[in-house]
Amino acid sequence: MSDPDPAANSEDISGCPQAFEGDYFGSYSSEDFDDSDEALDSDTTEDQLDGSHRERELEEQEEDDDDERDAIDFEAAVGWEPPPRARDATAECQEACQDTDDLAQAGVAEQNVRVLQSEAPCRQSHAYANHLHAKTFPIPFPSSLAGAPIDRPRERSAYETYQRYIDEANANPFAPFTSRIDWEVAHWAKMRGPGSTAVSELLQIEGLASLLGLSYKNSRELNKIIDTDLSSARPRFTRREVVVAGYAYEIFYRDVLACVQALYGDPEFVDLLVFAPEKHYSNADHSVRVYFDLHTGKWWWQTQKEIEKHLPGATIIPIIISSDKTQLTVFGSKTAYPVYMTIGNLPKDIRRKPSRRGQILLAYLPASRLEHITNKAARRRTLANLYHACMGHVLAPLKTAGIDGINLTSGDGATRRSHPIFAMHIGDYPEQLLVTCCQNGTCPKCSIARDEVGQDTNTNRPLRDLADVLDALDALDAGPVAFSRACREAGIKPVPAPFWKELPYVDIFASITPDILHQLYQGVVKHLLSWLKSSYEPEELDARCRRLPPNHQVRLFLRGITTLQKVTGKEHGDICRILLGLIVGLPLVGGVSPGRLVRAVRALLDFLYLAQYPAHTSETLGLMEDALRRFHDNKAIFVQLGIREHFRLPKLHSLDHYINSIKLFGTTDNYDTQYTERLHIDFAKDAYRATNHKDEFPQMTVWLERREKIERHEAYIAWRLRREGLHAPAIAWTSIRLTKWPSVKALSFDAAAMHYGAHYLRDALARFVVQYRNPMLSPAEIEHESLDVDFRFRRFSVFHKLKFSLNDAQDLGIMEDVHDVAHARPKRVDKQGRTVPGRFDTVVLNDGNGGLTGLQGYHVGQLRLVFKLPHAASAELFPDVIAPGYLAYVERFTSFTAPSPDHGLYKVTRQRDATGARLATVIELRHIRRSCHLFPVTGAVIPREWTSSTVLDSCDNFWLNSFSDLHMYMLVL
Repeated sequence: MSDPDPAANSEDISGCPQAFEGDYFGSYSSEDFDDSDEALDSDTTEDQLDGSHRERELEEQEEDDDDERDAIDFEAAVGWEPPPRARDATAECQEACQDTDDLAQAGVAEQNVRVLQSEAPCRQSHAYANHLHAKTFPIPFPSSLAGAPIDRPRERSAYETYQRYIDEANANPFAPFTSRIDWEVAHWAKMRGPGSTAVSELLQIEGLASLLGLSYKNSRELNKIIDTDLSSARPRFTRREVVVAGYAYEIFYRDVLACVQALYGDPEFVDLLVFAPEKHYSNADHSVRVYFDLHTGKWWWQTQKEIEKHLPGATIIPIIISSDKTQLTVFGSKTAYPVYMTIGNLPKDIRRKPSRRGQILLAYLPASRLEHITNKAARRRTLANLYHACMGHVLAPLKTAGIDGINLTSGDGATRRSHPIFAMHIGDYPEQLLVTCCQNGTCPKCSIARDEVGQDTNTNRPLRDLADVLDALDALDAGPVAFSRACREAGIKPVPAPFWKELPYVDIFASITPDILHQLYQGVVKHLLSWLKSSYEPEELDARCRRLPPNHQVRLFLRGITTLQKVTGKEHGDICRILLGLIVGLPLVGGVSPGRLVRAVRALLDFLYLAQYPAHTSETLGLMEDALRRFHDNKAIFVQLGIREHFRLPKLHSLDHYINSIKLFGTTDNYDTQYTERLHIDFAKDAYRATNHKDEFPQMTVWLERREKIERHEAYIAWRLRREGLHAPAIAWTSIRLTKWPSVKALSFDAAAMHYGAHYLRDALARFVVQYRNPMLSPAEIEHESLDVDFRFRRFSVFHKLKFSLNDAQDLGIMEDVHDVAHARPKRVDKQGRTVPGRFDTVVLNDGNGGLTGLQGYHVGQLRLVFKLPHAASAELFPDVIAPGYLAYVERFTSFTAPSPDHGLYKVTRQRDATGARLATVIELRHIRRSCHLFPVTGAVIPREWTSSTVLDSCDNFWLNSFSDLHMYMLVL
């Protein structure tokens, strides 16, 4: 079909990429886009115009950032790398035969895995259900008194009390600051600004303070306002000396009960608090249990039953403690030992976000290495005694409060008899041993023998016997020899007074929780990577890294992974997203069949991803157990290869305890150290930088107290403005979002073919028009009628980026939305003159009957063009129906078949016609489910002419990457 406008055949760009000047394709006349959606009408106000300009600037900045990353990746991809090693043909043949035999012997059957969906909406009654929008079927605790308020008059809400403290009659919501700018400068100085000296120097610029109308002229005056006129509701720090082994050590701590009241009574959490345990199910007949937040686990239910036997009407406050030493300086040996506290009544998504202020710095413990004690055994013993002495002092108020209860008032003024009970401790392996007083190399939860650690898997191992341990601790009065012997027989260190010994309703061995960061990413995964480097040729592993296509969810390691040093937990997580694709089809060193190794890697990745589910059912916990069993069934391959002699790895053994911990305390995102370690930045490192580095801890505590007051006042001001109707409305994400302005306002059909690869856009669009107007036509009728479709428009607008908000893949109303992006843009040159390669991402397309999970009804397509027809053209082409909105031109891949029995990945192939041309269609944008990432299918040596930016065009066969992110993993399962 010819172009109706001959002038459209001569484009504004040449074959070479052009520098960006406002748009990708030069200048236009007004007729090219006079019907654009983005045209401003005559009623547009100046404020709206300014806002539109700012929004466009942000979009252009985001586009420049994309170019920056892609240009750097492109430069890295074309760097030098070693040539592939020559391979012996006989060895390749032998390996292929071994693979076939190994596969037959394995007898691996395809697993039909599904994620349960709920059958009806949630029936929860409290505000927490509205926060989560859960779709589960809850059973409340049998006693209606559990978590109920006591019968007493309602007290003032926290904000009403705070307003009275500030000035009840003051109409100024920013008081004690005189104006909005007075407050915002103070907020900047304490939350975002430089040190106090720099702030004072800024404010001392002649006339600046008076010009801005500030009520302070330097940091000292600002600090005075904060100290005297603001309240944080969080207790101040107390400085105390603890004497251990004849030496005094400083500890800075807060009253733990006052910290509980601060969190429990925070008005920001009024509609979020949970007061009683519940059992949740995914179906109406209550046959499939669901675990997510702490109140859905068995620990709260069991503890509530115990308390109700003696004091009915209790509200449990689960105390969650995390502790970990951290380095304060890049160079040097300055360390801090912060202890953080939160309460399980808060939802997990509040507790794990520092910006929501759901965590409190409870204490700074002594961080001394005790180098004055030269004997290593004595030093380790003293360190343990010092830790427990300090923690025992900090948590001592929980002893009586946990048994008798205390009256606590929530942010809405309701009072409940509350029992703060130590529930969980979050820490890495050394911290777990320190807390439980266990020996190095042993398990801090169960009494498995050292030489049995890691040999096999048993997810029902009994925990250490707490009664035996307490009996051993009581032997202290019998003398040091008898005490040491009793502790040794009980499997613990001889610590005279562990902080948890007298805390009510506490089983410390159950309270030790899984740790995804250190046990999996920095533990098992770290070991696995070292084993794989020894199993495969490192050069080929790195070569495959350099030839993976880009994707929003995937980090490209264009310099490889085998030479990385000091790899962080996040980097290990990024490697896991691509790890399976690096080894599939790659022969092992020495010609050994790789089948068992691939299955072992797949099993560990399955466990890793399943362990991070935001909600677990009885069935997904069964999948975790199966994944762990599959790894142990295949791990002997590493011994056969001479890489390992044994698997006595405590972190590997710790995986046995994940399932029971999830049943007790909810999913692992309730207690993962990667969330608590993020607190080190705010509560330790930034606080240290604000000091003069001499006697720093008193300065750090004052700095933190002032920040907390500013944060509380910020929340109070927002509350005041909401009451007065002055707040700005929130911007909600839609399922698919495009930029407000098109990347190209007017693109011709010829330019679409030349620069976007949309070679058959006219034909595909004609078929789409016919089928859209009459969906009942057969393919032959569509093909016939499409020949009569005539396009009278010359150009159309094009968008280079799609943003997705991916909904809960489990359909339980618990998983937070995941943001995803897909690109479809041609090659270009950025503002620095660097080449930015074209990028046309692959996406998952819904054929019309795709479900929430599983690949049935879906297929893969490569996104070539996202466009929108002009209004006039839409009215002409779709006269009797509602015209479609945004459209996409995609090149199709084959449908999904059965996954590989070894690695479980699905293979797809680019579809071509009899002439070898790619098959493409035009679809509505709403049929795109999300982006997806593909691994190229290759032999023992990946072609070196492929690059990350060309592999999608150079290769026809791919494996679908189900590990690009957790949402994709759930979708594929």
